[in-house]
Amino acid sequence: MSPMSDDAVDRAQRVLEEGISTDFSKAMSYGAYLDLDTLLAAQHPRSEPQQHDELLFIIQHQVAELWLKLLLHEMHSARALIAADELPPALKRLARVKHVQKQLVEQWDVLATLTPSEYAQIRPFLATSSGFQSHQYRAVEFLLGNKNADMVRVFEHSPHEHAELMRLLGEPTIYDEFLRFLARRGYAVPEAVLERDVTQPYRLDEDLVAVFEAVYASPSEHWGVYETCEELVDIEDLFQQWRFRHLQVVTRTIGHRQGTGGSSGVGFLRKALDLTFFPELYAVRALVE
Repeated sequence: MSPMSDDAVDRAQRVLEEGISTDFSKAMSYGAYLDLDTLLAAQHPRSEPQQHDELLFIIQHQVAELWLKLLLHEMHSARALIAADELPPALKRLARVKHVQKQLVEQWDVLATLTPSEYAQIRPFLATSSGFQSHQYRAVEFLLGNKNADMVRVFEHSPHEHAELMRLLGEPTIYDEFLRFLARRGYAVPEAVLERDVTQPYRLDEDLVAVFEAVYASPSEHWGVYETCEELVDIEDLFQQWRFRHLQVVTRTIGHRQGTGGSSGVGFLRKALDLTFFPELYAVRALVE
């Protein structure tokens, strides 16, 4: 058998190019930059004997928390940019938020591969831990407008998390900043909306619906505002998709059993589907002709 030619070797494997770095004794490596030793050592199954599917459950939720961290990073920036009247870069941030949300929605498909009997083998080891206790998820809801001071009590065990949520509870939401932006641009945003208690969940204002009716009646004259409205509707739509997929995965995995954190489970999750962040942006749709 004749030896392979150099050309045949090149086609059979990807030859390491001469300029590729191989010595990382002093240089920065991929693993070092991402701190992979820490990241990949952060999975600590609690089952005894160890159950195969617990790693899936842990990684699923850890990855979700990483996406939530990025969501908060982008949403804080978008809010600050809107407050500074810099709408175009804020829209760029909101567009990225939507792409992250899509990752979170699609991620439920992986957890849905966990059957009821497989989950039953690891559920006892979760004890009282629950996704309901995710402070980052709660921070996202606060930034979008679902304020609820009672929810902060869940985080009293963690002074840092509790302080962060108390701070967000007292700050304007992204929608609040958008409405203040509109007022600065001369739109007739009601004073009651601009001066509302931002620690409370947002409530629909009929006079504000009329403001958005004018925007939707002539999009080309209000393009930046119109585009922002649609970005916010997209974000709420995707958030509701996330909630619904969560509900469906829980339903197929544990049925109507109580949640590990003490909630009613499916019933509690279903109530969240009735919540809305931007009510006027939905109410105006019935008026568009």
